[in-house]
Amino acid sequence: MASRLDRSPVAIWWWTVDRWFLAAFLSLMGLGIILSFAASPAVAERIGLGSFHFATRQIIFMIPALAAMISVSFLEAREVRRLALAMLCGSLVLMVAVLYVGVEVKGAHRWISFFGISIQPSEFMKPAFVIVCAWLFAEHARQPDIPGNLFAVILLGLVMALLVAQPDLGQTILVVGTWGVMFFMAGMPWLWIIVIGAIGAAGAISAYTIFPHVAGRIDRFLTGEGDTFQVDMGREAVVQGGWFGVGPGEGTIKRVIPDSHADFVFAVAGEEFGIVLCFVILGIFAFIVLRGLNTALKEHDDFTRYAVAGLVVVFGFQSIINMGVNLQMMPAKGMTLPFISYGGSSLIAIAISMGMVLALTRKKPEKRKQVGFPELSRRPAPAE
Repeated sequence: MASRLDRSPVAIWWWTVDRWFLAAFLSLMGLGIILSFAASPAVAERIGLGSFHFATRQIIFMIPALAAMISVSFLEAREVRRLALAMLCGSLVLMVAVLYVGVEVKGAHRWISFFGISIQPSEFMKPAFVIVCAWLFAEHARQPDIPGNLFAVILLGLVMALLVAQPDLGQTILVVGTWGVMFFMAGMPWLWIIVIGAIGAAGAISAYTIFPHVAGRIDRFLTGEGDTFQVDMGREAVVQGGWFGVGPGEGTIKRVIPDSHADFVFAVAGEEFGIVLCFVILGIFAFIVLRGLNTALKEHDDFTRYAVAGLVVVFGFQSIINMGVNLQMMPAKGMTLPFISYGGSSLIAIAISMGMVLALTRKKPEKRKQVGFPELSRRPAPAE
């Protein structure tokens, strides 16, 4: 462990980083590996792959994800903004590209392949979008003459158009909801609230009318009729697991759930390790969101406040949607459980996002005298 008197970048990082956040993120990563070994062998064997094909790949993905999270956490706020701007530009270009050269999966174009590696650009767009919008809101708050709010609205419209074109309405709802929370924090006027609420209601009705798969999922959720096999099995797996589960590797329902290693890994956790582990996972996600919001509310800098709140809100919304679908409390939607579900793009993008949280919540230089840097507050006065 680094000494408090050590002035190296690593030592300063260690004594200024929020170690509660760091421990929570590492815990979810560890659970992701454990549950990958529990959930993925049945899927791999069903499609003719080695038993630990997905588990091995999850570990491989975890290495660059962890490296990305730690590396980003070393950045200062200005560097986080620059990284986000570059990520946003790159991801928007790729989101346009997937509409023409992307890989089609179940009628949607969300993936693009480079040298055999598939990337989902919208996953990397989300944290970048949050940071850039936080900066725009903060600039408008600092100097009202700057049309930051207007630019944030335009950016939201562009992102929504690209997501709907794929189509990916789940990510659209996630982005719009997070943007709304940030705008509300930035002092959204009541007129905007009414207008955006009306647009949101009209958009939901339009989505139900225009997209048959959206209408089908909502109808199946409300009536219970039609192909509800996967969500039914997900809920049944949790019920069968009871409080303490049937034991590691002993689950049977997981063997018939097509996406047990990805979107329904939470159900596998319930079947094999019980509702107790489900509560532990839920508690870790709740801790991250509540600690993030509490930290944001204490921040004096507008950009940091909006950015940290936005990043943990999108993180929390995504986890709520995934767990809600697994428990049959929401219409089916393919969305990963952060840090736990299988998937390279999602894992690395979330790691970058949480690296930004670590970077922005590090103790500021003026506070380091409280964590072992007294020399920063006792600099010698300049010679006259």
